[in-house]
Amino acid sequence: MAGTGVHTERQLTAQLARLGVEPGGLLLVHSSLRAVGPVAGGAQAVLRAVRGALGPGGTVVVPTFTAGNSDTSSAYRERVCGLGEAERAAVRAAMPPYDPDTMPSDGVGILPEIVRTRPGAVRSAHPQTSFAALGPHAERVVSGHRPDCHLGEESPLARLYDLGARILLLGTAFAGCTAFHLGEYRVAWPPRRTYRCVVLDGGVRRWWQYEDVALDDGDFDALGADLERDGAASVRTGVVGSARCRLLDLAQAVDFARGWFERNR
Repeated sequence: MAGTGVHTERQLTAQLARLGVEPGGLLLVHSSLRAVGPVAGGAQAVLRAVRGALGPGGTVVVPTFTAGNSDTSSAYRERVCGLGEAERAAVRAAMPPYDPDTMPSDGVGILPEIVRTRPGAVRSAHPQTSFAALGPHAERVVSGHRPDCHLGEESPLARLYDLGARILLLGTAFAGCTAFHLGEYRVAWPPRRTYRCVVLDGGVRRWWQYEDVALDDGDFDALGADLERDGAASVRTGVVGSARCRLLDLAQAVDFARGWFERNR
């Protein structure tokens, strides 16, 4: 690991470039700013460093997921564990509807909120698994995110796949690599389940229920370890700030994940 002093934006930009982040690139970023360590200028400086390495022609994309408006999420189950039915009903009644302009992301770290609230950022419409983006390809990436397709063919992940994006794991493990979920959609006959969340419909708050692929990230660390060991996808590693980081091709990762799921699930 790098030293524990305060890092600078210029240092992070140079380290990202050495890792392989290139000007004009399209980058899906998963981040832990705690792992990066203290940075002069804070989270805003980290985003500037990423955008500095990408240059003006580059686009940064982040997950801006929202579990707080669903009663079928693991976050909800944890929140109501031990509560009676009346108390659970009160929790459900207080859940806010999804609003892409105002609802904060949840459980994905600080950087996605910095991106989401940045002037010029755009966010996809899915009420639970939205993405936000900044840069020339931002609108193309986030538009058309169907509300009954979390992370499949009608989601930003498929657009990133088609556009040749790369994934930056900035101090995070493979367990949080959302691109692997696209591989779940691409196996033959993936299992499906019911989801439910609160949305705005014509300005009115209501519950919405839909069917989609049953998402499961419980084996993503094992998948990622095999991906690195197999060498089917080029994974570059390096240090950014104090964080051990990985940079990999998104399409290669998705294709490997699809085959891995077919063999191991």
